[in-house]
Amino acid sequence: MFKQDLQALTDEIGIEIRIAHYPPYCSKYNPIEHRLFPHVTRACQGVVFASIELVKELMEKTHTKTGLKAFVHIIDKLYQTGRKVTEEFKKAMQIVFDDLLPQWNYCAVPRSQLSGKVI
Repeated sequence: MFKQDLQALTDEIGIEIRIAHYPPYCSKYNPIEHRLFPHVTRACQGVVFASIELVKELMEKTHTKTGLKAFVHIIDKLYQTGRKVTEEFKKAMQIVFDDLLPQWNYCAVPRSQLSGKVI
């Protein structure tokens, strides 16, 4: 479903989007996690989360001496469950997989850019 929604987004905005996932169990190498999450954890330490507003407030107070600051946005949208990838999408998707680790690295190319090109 992620790839189907990604394809719809690239078609809508008309630009190529490159995806490079961290493989499972490799998030320990993600620099964002090491720079931000310890500070968020410290800000929330020992607090009972009574409301989403309290969590947001605690996370917004997160900052470091070097200037890193957390920006928090609560998305209260209800997401549809039980969606299935359509067979039409599987046949017509314009997701270009890399040669190296294709399951983790790929590009979604707008269908308008591919008219006449063979991939």
